[in-house]
Formats: sequence, structure tokens, C-alpha cells
Amino acid sequence: MIAWWFFGLLLAFIWLGRLRDCRNIRRVPDITAPEWNREPTSENRQPKVSIIIPARNEAAHVEAALRSVLALEYSNLEVFVVDDRSTDNTGQIIDRIVAAHSGSPPVCVMHITDLPSGWLGKPHAMWLAAQQASGEYFLFTDADVSFRPDCLRRAIAYADEERADHLVLFPTHLLENTGEKLMLGGFQLLFIFGHRPWKVDDPNADDFMGLGPFNLIRRSAYETIGTFRALRLEVIEDMKLGKLVKAHRLSQRNVFGPGLLPWSWGHGALGLSRNLTKNLFALMQFRVPKTLGACALWLFFNLMPLIGAVLAPRWAKLPYIAALVAVALIYFGMGRRTRVPAWSFIFHPVSALLIVFTMLRSMAHAIRHRGIIWRGTRYELEELRKGMV
Repeated sequence: MIAWWFFGLLLAFIWLGRLRDCRNIRRVPDITAPEWNREPTSENRQPKVSIIIPARNEAAHVEAALRSVLALEYSNLEVFVVDDRSTDNTGQIIDRIVAAHSGSPPVCVMHITDLPSGWLGKPHAMWLAAQQASGEYFLFTDADVSFRPDCLRRAIAYADEERADHLVLFPTHLLENTGEKLMLGGFQLLFIFGHRPWKVDDPNADDFMGLGPFNLIRRSAYETIGTFRALRLEVIEDMKLGKLVKAHRLSQRNVFGPGLLPWSWGHGALGLSRNLTKNLFALMQFRVPKTLGACALWLFFNLMPLIGAVLAPRWAKLPYIAALVAVALIYFGMGRRTRVPAWSFIFHPVSALLIVFTMLRSMAHAIRHRGIIWRGTRYELEELRKGMV
């Protein structure tokens, strides 16, 4: 009986604490609000933006992504598209679109055929393009992301008003089936255990943010953090860019913008799991004990409330039920900000198991190959460990 009460109260404390913290998500601005539907005002001009799009084997997505960039409602713009050693027809698609382009905004296409040692492909592609870019801001994005025409204009208006050195816009996930919703729901719960988006703008907090679909950074800040050369062996280079920005005491912001940045992260639960294969073991710093411990804790946090609510004796069920209610309310809150519906709480244990499966898969992949194989390139595990920020 004492053990039931102890673990139940512990779980209730943890989940009610997460619920209390998640209420602060309301403090994260939404730039679809009418006040951000304008031009920057601080100097009565549009600052020049260099959009940098690395693409490796993105034949299925790159045309839609590039056409959406070329349709942005922003005049002071240049675009760099980097075909990073693609083995499909990504390069040909890019060349065809650019050849038919009218010339505004200007587009520079770069075809990389070799990857120098000591680099991951994506950081190298973005670093190479940034060396030629002339914008006051750099926007690093992905080749599978589409932009609503007013997306960049709103983001720059907000960054200008807030004098932000680094701005992250949360994408709008396009979820086609139940499996994708369950997988994303589980990942978002994992995310809130490690990150507090509402604290990113606090210079006294260590919280940081960075996302591949939309990392907007001032050129001066990019150079201050050491450019992508400082992240040349980082698997999760997008988040670590945000970490370096915060470590250098620069101004960082993150915002919501429902519909501004539609993004399909993968197809089906297993597709999302595959896309996280290179990330989760890196998130655990490529450490086996840390990964196994995280899996055990995640199972305990997410499955034990249900087990206790069913099996705990009499009144000892109460803290487990309180934990379940807190989880349900977090799902309800997520449903108001993301495409994960509140009803997916019913399948929460499945979401938790999917996350654990993906963590173990990520670890097994790295151990089996003594490194990470991503988009056809293998990166040595020991080299990745040494290159972590």
C-alpha cells in the first residue's frame, strides 16, 4: 500500500507540474494575429533576407517548397538552393524551376558533388550557401517545407519589433492518419519534458529553441556563434544553433503561426519514426545507459498512471487518476495549438510505446553501423561524439 501511494503521488506531482508549466504556452505569440500583418517599421524598410534551402534526395517535395518560396510576399529577398549530392533527380527539378523563373527574387543554385571530411552534409550545405549570401537575415529552412505567401513578411515584422537575433516559427504539421497523430502526440509530450518555449525569450533562462523548417537569424548573430562551422558535426544542428544563440546571450524568440508553414514530417507512424532515427540517440548524447534510462523513465511516466488507476487498492488509485487527468488536459491544450486532436489521449500508451520504440531503434541503428547512415551517407559514431556542441 505504501509503495502504491509513493509512486502515485510522485506521478501526480510530475504530471500536474507539467500541466501547470504547459499553461504558459499561451505566452508564446501567434504571428497570424492582425497586428503582424504589416511591414517592418523600425527603419521603414524591408531588411534583406537570404533564404537557404539544402536539399538531398528531395525530388518528391522540392518543387512545391521552392515554388512557395518564390511566391513569398517579400521584395527584398534572395534564394540559395543547394543540391547536396542528390542521387535522384532533385538537381534537375531545381534547375528546371529556376530556368523558368522570371528573375525576382534572384535564385542561386549550388550543386555539391563532394562532402569534405569533418562535416555532416546538411550543415556543410548551409554553411557553403551562407558564405555567398548578402542578407541582413539568413533564413535556414528545409526542402520539404511550404510557405504561405505572408509567412516571411509577418515573421520579419515580429523579429524587427522585438529586435530578435534569432526567430523560430513552429510549423503546422500536416497529419494524414491516426498513426501520424499518435506519433506526433507522443513526441510533443517528450518535447515538453525537455523544453519550455515560453522561457526562450528570458535572457536569464537557459531554455533555447531551434527548428529546421524555420531558423531565422541575423547575419551578425550567425557570425557571432561561429557560423555552421561550429555545428559541422551536429546531427541535431537546428536545435544546437538555438543553443549557441542562447549561450552567446543573443536575443531569441519563438512564435506560433497556424497555417503559415505547412509541413509533412513523414508518412505514417513508422515514417515519422524513421525520420527521428538519426535524432533521438543524438539527443541522448550517443550514450547507451542514458538512452536505456530515458526509455525506462518514459515507460514509467506514461504507463504507470494507467496501471495504477486500474490495479492500485481503493483510495490509492486517486493520485494515478489525477496524473491521467493531467495528461488528458495536456492533450486538450496541445489540440488547441497543434493538429494533434484531444481524443488521441485515449491511445496515449500507444504513443508512449512508439517513442520508446523509436529511441531504441535510433540507438540500435547507430551501434549496428558504428555511426549514423542518413540519406545515403555514413558518419562515424566516435567522430559525431567528439563534434557535439
